[in-house]
Amino acid sequence: MKAVILAGGFARRLWPLTKDKPKPLLEVGGKPIIQHILEKLEDLSGIDTIYISTNEKFEGQFRSFLKGFRSAKPIKLIVEPSGDEGEKLGAIGGWKYLVEKEGIDDELLIIAGDNMFEFSLRGFLDFYKKHKSPVVAFYDMVQKEKVKMKYGIAVLSRKGKVLEFQEKTPRPKSTLVATCCYIFPKEIVRLIPDYLKDKNNPDAPGYFLIWLHTRQTVYGYVSKKKWFDIGCFEELEEARKYYG
Repeated sequence: MKAVILAGGFARRLWPLTKDKPKPLLEVGGKPIIQHILEKLEDLSGIDTIYISTNEKFEGQFRSFLKGFRSAKPIKLIVEPSGDEGEKLGAIGGWKYLVEKEGIDDELLIIAGDNMFEFSLRGFLDFYKKHKSPVVAFYDMVQKEKVKMKYGIAVLSRKGKVLEFQEKTPRPKSTLVATCCYIFPKEIVRLIPDYLKDKNNPDAPGYFLIWLHTRQTVYGYVSKKKWFDIGCFEELEEARKYYG
């Protein structure tokens, strides 16, 4: 299995803070956000390679970070051919670029580079191994007012099967928020070009999940442990307070 950290965005909602610095390299709790993710992956058996997918603008900063980060696993930086917001491939376009460039035909654990989470990746991986189907990590926000028009959410069966996905809806049917942590079997990875060929949204992963769950059983791994989506100044400050 390969792990992919998505770090190809330009984070315009956090400008000027991220105008010349990638969001995953912002510090939370005394170290870059991406380092929190990498340290969780370090302890995960079964991952043979970690890929960080970024863009041309921030390539140098990630290379500098990786020079100072010691890892027991090989880490490869993949640079998408984009230098600004207008050229970006989008999250799903970035998956396709990485898979084709590296010739990957394997299971993928995909994590957004701006995710701060307390749930166990080992538990997440064990859940995937049990079901051998695509799995998505969900955080239960409990209150529906908090999820309106902000997140992708899902309705799950009692056994954890995804029954319905909603993307940033004013009428959410649940409080289970998709955290942009996924595990896909290799046969699902092979479907990404088909999804993009049909002119579907290349950026928001929620739309890929909406498309996917009508074709394949998808399971949800649910956690109430703390999670932050560092998409705005408010979330960034909340995460910094939480991690001290």
